[in-house]
Amino acid sequence: MSKPTPAGTINRIMPILVGTASWTDKTLIDSGLFYPPEAKTAEARLRYYASRFPMVEVDSSYYAMPSPATSQLWALRTPADFVFNVKAFRLFTGHQTSPSVLHKDIREALPASAKTMLYYRDLPPEIIDELWRRYKEALEPLRAAGKLVATHFQFAPWLVSNRDGHAHVRECVERMQGLQCAIEFRNRSWFDDTHRAGTLEFERELGAAHVVVDSPQGFANSVPPVWDITSTRLAVVRMHGRNSATWNIVGATAASDRFNYDYSDDELRRLVPEIVSLERRAELVQVIFNNNNEDQGQRNARTLMNMLEFGDH
Repeated sequence: MSKPTPAGTINRIMPILVGTASWTDKTLIDSGLFYPPEAKTAEARLRYYASRFPMVEVDSSYYAMPSPATSQLWALRTPADFVFNVKAFRLFTGHQTSPSVLHKDIREALPASAKTMLYYRDLPPEIIDELWRRYKEALEPLRAAGKLVATHFQFAPWLVSNRDGHAHVRECVERMQGLQCAIEFRNRSWFDDTHRAGTLEFERELGAAHVVVDSPQGFANSVPPVWDITSTRLAVVRMHGRNSATWNIVGATAASDRFNYDYSDDELRRLVPEIVSLERRAELVQVIFNNNNEDQGQRNARTLMNMLEFGDH
């Protein structure tokens, strides 16, 4: 592993990159625990975040289609070696989607029978084609700047390991041809004893990066952490916290209600050997903290970075 770096700086040479899912959560900004008082604008916050971490996962692209102009700004406002993962738009991953988050001309082109909530299967092929085209177009500034590592597909909990499920995952990866995809499943059928080996082989066949998921266990919409790789280019570990009480909370008004968890140093230390084992098999490993109440993710990410850089494990 690389030599330790001084506290507060980033070792961008290491093949393990640690960051968080988003840098703009409301509770993070409101808490005043991470950003300095002078970081009052979107630009200032991103620049500050990128001075502390080598990567980030964009989550706004899940809720609404991103734009090329915004991607261009992200590229311009971050160091040359800072990188992004971008979450796939929710319609692509099988989640219900309000027409209100689609472009105006797309909304106007929807069939009269369109519902108040849309699913991928509801849309005509020509609209599906156009949405994929616009999504890839929006990522192009990041790709052209060498800052896009992967598109992260977090599939809906009702996408199960069957013929239709495999077909949809394959379509998504093929639509993103030329770009690295990372796959996160949210239905336990993909990694039960019957399907685990087949799921990993399926991901390998697609050339997609397997996402190791750290999350509460024992739910239909949670999967066990499977410490394996399916791409020699990239492995991803995604840290959702271990708060069983809020994993399926009803009436949550923000993601921070659900992913409210503060990893202990001991919990993080126990994960380091597993993370390092991935590094030995993949060119790049990313560890992304999605626990996001106030500065939980940023603090936990910094602690893990120090453990990896200073050998505290």
